[in-house]
Amino acid sequence: MNDLAASFAENLIFVLEFLGLVAAMVIIAYVVEKWERKKNGNRERTLTTRKIAMIGVFSAIAVILHMLDFPIPFAPEFYKMDFSELPALIGAFAFGPVAAVMIEFCKIILKLLFKGTSTAFVGDLANFIIGCSFLLPASIIYLFRKNKKNAIIGCVVGTLVMTVFGTAFNAVYLLPKFAELYGMPLDSIVGLGHAINPSINSVTTLALFAVAPMNLMKGGIVSIVTMLIYKKLSPILHSKK
Repeated sequence: MNDLAASFAENLIFVLEFLGLVAAMVIIAYVVEKWERKKNGNRERTLTTRKIAMIGVFSAIAVILHMLDFPIPFAPEFYKMDFSELPALIGAFAFGPVAAVMIEFCKIILKLLFKGTSTAFVGDLANFIIGCSFLLPASIIYLFRKNKKNAIIGCVVGTLVMTVFGTAFNAVYLLPKFAELYGMPLDSIVGLGHAINPSINSVTTLALFAVAPMNLMKGGIVSIVTMLIYKKLSPILHSKK
């Protein structure tokens, strides 16, 4: 906990930027949900007691999956794959975009409390914002017409958005920020990628050949598993008992 507090103090501006992005994601999700409810004459609150409880359950599952991350052979070791977006996507389909963002955020907070940060919060921001870039398109598309076709379309669009956005976000912001916070030259980070894949010789190629396939694979696997199990879970998730 002391290490986490020290990291927080050392990277205060970055943490505030992180929280600003969290707020932006929540606002986007809330506005979309409010618009959808108004359109359909639905007066249900965005966060009911039951939704909050389910967000807690899915967040707990998500943080466990998040902490079971593993390296991937085509990327430097600081890139790890995890499937914590699986419970978040199920929660998103069941309870909407706001729930999706809250699950992602709670997952990161729980992970920081249990494990701290080893990336000066850069990896934590990346996981949250790139996860939201997958969950928000998928859940928003599904929100307006809840059927299997829209679920598939949402998953495909979400995966593509996450892949494109995640690649660009890494190249333009995350990798330079990681280098800045750790006092490492970008060339050293690129060199880690080059040692694995000789085609990686710049920040752009590192993002293209490491980040893009990782996000594409992650989105595809999470989407397929969700499509296989969501229909079976849906009656339980929507039960009023």
